[in-house]
Amino acid sequence: MQKINFHEALNQILAHDPRYDRDAYHFVREGLDYTVKLLKKSATGKERHVSGQELLEGLRRFSLQQFGPMTKTVLNYWGVKRCEDFAEIVFNLVEKGVLGKTDQDSREDFKGGYDFDEAFVKPYLPPPAALLRRLRAPAAARSSSHLPPSDRTADKEKLSSGSN
Repeated sequence: MQKINFHEALNQILAHDPRYDRDAYHFVREGLDYTVKLLKKSATGKERHVSGQELLEGLRRFSLQQFGPMTKTVLNYWGVKRCEDFAEIVFNLVEKGVLGKTDQDSREDFKGGYDFDEAFVKPYLPPPAALLRRLRAPAAARSSSHLPPSDRTADKEKLSSGSN
């Protein structure tokens, strides 16, 4: 199969399979580059084939770096709601000759990668213990902490001078 340029391949893919936004394909391509660089750092420095599970981990890390707490929202907007969607994008690119694969590679490699809430939402949730401590704090401390710094200083001065 003759290699075609990425944009041409993408236009063909989207005409045939519009499930995923154009930006999702660009993201997966950039995420693959990111993953390859990560693997080079941790291995011998030689370029090698990236497995589906390795790519999923690289895409997870790359997306958190790029989008932070908005990661799941951005991916969902692009039509990517689970790891298997990444497989569909990858194999659409493989079928157009943009990416290569080995005989052992399949869409199955992406199944059960990770739950999007666990991977993209949970890292940004407050730890339960901190939340409990905040809720147990006296009401005055909670309300005062929401005041602008200048108002908190005025409250402290009133308390120290004994006036109300």
